[in-house]
Amino acid sequence: MKTNLNYFYLLLFTLFISACSGSDSIDKDVEKPTISINYNEGFPKGCTQLKRGETYSFRAKVTDNKALASYSIDIHHNFDHHTHDDQIAECSLEPLKQAGSPLIYVENFEIEGEQTNYEINVSIKIPEDIDTGDYHCAYSVTDQTGWQSRTSVDIKIGE
Repeated sequence: MKTNLNYFYLLLFTLFISACSGSDSIDKDVEKPTISINYNEGFPKGCTQLKRGETYSFRAKVTDNKALASYSIDIHHNFDHHTHDDQIAECSLEPLKQAGSPLIYVENFEIEGEQTNYEINVSIKIPEDIDTGDYHCAYSVTDQTGWQSRTSVDIKIGE
């Protein structure tokens, strides 16, 4: 009986050691995706003036070393003069004001397949009945392992 127990412990120890191999064959993704509006068609650039009632193509290039999963576009007012730590450029701001009927646009989109390069191209109509003034346009991209990158710019919406 004692011999069988020793064999059992030896077998258990052998299985444990073989499960803990020294080579790490898993290819871990440790890189965040990138996002850029700094190319000719990228839109909007910092301090761009948009007009109520007009439709614009919001465009950015996103890349990842493995595979992209999703992106989002967030347009929100900046009437309180807040900033984002990833903001590309700062524009002159209008005086502080209370929001009455601001534009709030937040949409998420999936990127199908195993794409490593993708161009965001979303048409957005600026409603005619929103408050004019200072806004932020923020892009966010997430890869399939959950890494995320963001960029945002100051924009203005006028008549």
